[in-house]
Amino acid sequence: MPDPVTADDPTPAPPRFSYWIPVALVVGLVLGVAIGLLVPRGDSLPADDSAEAGFARDMTTHHTQAVEMGLIAYAQASDPEVRTMGVDIALNQQGQIGMMQAWLREWNLQPTGSQPAMAWMPDGAESVVNGLMPGMATPDEMKRLRESTGIEGDRLFLQMMIKHHLGGVHMAQEVVAVSKDKEVVEAAQLTINSQQREMTDMKSLQEKLGATS
Repeated sequence: MPDPVTADDPTPAPPRFSYWIPVALVVGLVLGVAIGLLVPRGDSLPADDSAEAGFARDMTTHHTQAVEMGLIAYAQASDPEVRTMGVDIALNQQGQIGMMQAWLREWNLQPTGSQPAMAWMPDGAESVVNGLMPGMATPDEMKRLRESTGIEGDRLFLQMMIKHHLGGVHMAQEVVAVSKDKEVVEAAQLTINSQQREMTDMKSLQEKLGATS
């Protein structure tokens, strides 16, 4: 009787959702909060209608969608590099969400404000389309991403995330231009740098998968 397990047997695929992902997301959020609270500040705190508060609130919303998109890619992508890209983006942006929420608490401000999205940015209202900030996916696009599989799903994720990153970079560049808060400016610049690197990597993956932006 042949041995049921041989050296020629394919290696089992990794589970679609590893147990460590939710834990890592929580840890990233906590670390982001800690970083946001530990950085010393001056006596002047951003006001409720400031660019800093608006950026923290709007970018939290923007990042939240990116985390969801990244986790969808991690769960469903057929290409290992796309799966890795998805989870890396999710973990990174979850940590940044924690940091921005810590800022708001430190400034004695609520997580949400009374002003409309992008009101903090010069001509920001013009960048909001159907209630969505720059680069954000529509509900129909998110539904399509959840339902996509195989290489087409991989291509769709890359296309949507590059667009999402372009919007996020634009928002971060705007707060760098108008803010006088050193911590906010430094964090926004790090966001610009990291998302531009990720866009370069995603465009390389698009070439590998025979897709375009």
